[in-house]
Amino acid sequence: MLTHHQVWTALDGLAARHGLSPSGLAKKAGLDPTTFNRSKRVGPDGRQRWPSTESIAKVLEATNDTIDSFIELIGQAGGRLKAPARRVLPLIGFAQAGRGGFFDDGGFPVGTGWDEVEFPGNVDDKVYAIEVTGDSMMPLYRDGDTIIVSPGATVRRGDRVVVRTKDGEVLAKELRRQTAKTIELRSLNPDHEDRVFDLKDVDWVARVVWASQ
Repeated sequence: MLTHHQVWTALDGLAARHGLSPSGLAKKAGLDPTTFNRSKRVGPDGRQRWPSTESIAKVLEATNDTIDSFIELIGQAGGRLKAPARRVLPLIGFAQAGRGGFFDDGGFPVGTGWDEVEFPGNVDDKVYAIEVTGDSMMPLYRDGDTIIVSPGATVRRGDRVVVRTKDGEVLAKELRRQTAKTIELRSLNPDHEDRVFDLKDVDWVARVVWASQ
């Protein structure tokens, strides 16, 4: 049975995963900062208040998490969740990502000597960080933001992705459509054009799973 405690503890755990307080999580999702405050979880009459499905949907969109990951947090909420251990990930610049010889066939950086960044969350082993350069993904991602990408994650229409072509071009876009032969990418900045590539000309595609902003 789904309990009031489990849902609220899962929201607290989601905030901790992204290095945020419940108030910071609400602000990131465009909600009133007090939406997830503990004082809002029980009414003046003592009745339990639950987060709305709309607020949960906004939080998942803002953090680029999935409903499956939130359900997993609910399943872990038999006791109080602790903030996950911080992980150190390799940090790649866009210019480095465009050079040859730095990635394996799956799109993961190889070798040593990379800059590093701490990440306060649970992610797959094969993930790394890219520092955004330029304004092609404004207003969602700005120059200097750090995005965490997973080259092994399944990508679906509407996902934010980083794509590297065989010519060494690196793009941060939204996946509009992918067929057996082509991939269509939508720019989130109207000043930059959408792009279409033959899949044979694409080196790798990595899904954005988190962003620091």
